[in-house]
Amino acid sequence: MAFTLRQLQYFIAVAEEGTVSGAAQSLSISQSAVTDAIKELESDLGVALFERHRRGLSITHKGHQFFRHANRILADVQDARRSFAGEDSAPPSHLHLGVTSLVAGYVLSDLLARFRRAYPAADVSAIEDNGDYLEHLLIGGELDVAVMVISNLRDRVALQAEIFETSPYRLWLPLGHRLAAADSIELGDIASEPLIMLTVDETEENTDKLLSALGSKPHVAFRTRSVEAVRSLVATGAGVALLPDLVYRPWSLEGDRIESRDISGALPVVQVGMVWRRGSVLPQAARDFIGIAQAQVAARQRS
Repeated sequence: MAFTLRQLQYFIAVAEEGTVSGAAQSLSISQSAVTDAIKELESDLGVALFERHRRGLSITHKGHQFFRHANRILADVQDARRSFAGEDSAPPSHLHLGVTSLVAGYVLSDLLARFRRAYPAADVSAIEDNGDYLEHLLIGGELDVAVMVISNLRDRVALQAEIFETSPYRLWLPLGHRLAAADSIELGDIASEPLIMLTVDETEENTDKLLSALGSKPHVAFRTRSVEAVRSLVATGAGVALLPDLVYRPWSLEGDRIESRDISGALPVVQVGMVWRRGSVLPQAARDFIGIAQAQVAARQRS
């Protein structure tokens, strides 16, 4: 039996919410309907899309791959519907969006998918750059809103920010690493380990501050602006990494497993949020986009 568009919608909702109950609430349907749809979809595809555990569901590697296909299929369906829309429909609204590198592929993609499903006629243009430059564009009125790391927001007088997600730093390890089985990991335990350093947003600065407390210079084996490169290097045993949990995925692109562990002590957190110019009259598309983000935060708090 071929899968249906409804099953794809339910699958995406579960993947985004992380629980069947959260997906059912967001879709305003019963939990049993969601559960049945996911089981039928997995049976049709012949793969497990989720791993079941007591606290909910976690998407599998195959599930991540199918998630991209499902979003693309639903987007194509929306495009097909729009192509037959009448000429008297309202003109599309415009959203000028900014995003910092760290969150571009991990927070923005999910928000944009939700926004486009809710407002398919909206026209979105986005720019990725560092936080300082995005602040400049926001203050100058060249951007409506930005999704960015706000832990180090510079101009809190001219800009208004709303926290969307808070993510702690954790230690990434290759499968079978000696520290993976430790009951407790201290910063001192990784002093002699080769370090894979991500150099986007504030991650390098925060990692340097953390390790400088050890009194010795960290052994940086590799510096990169690519999270995927960090994943591949850690998975193949080239080193360990200290990164915000929001960019953690349990597999590299090559399919190698990556472990993630807490570290004892006071570690920094990364705050991701929506930022716009204080006192500005936002266009409707920007207000709708912020509303989508606020609804997602509220759904997380309820689950």
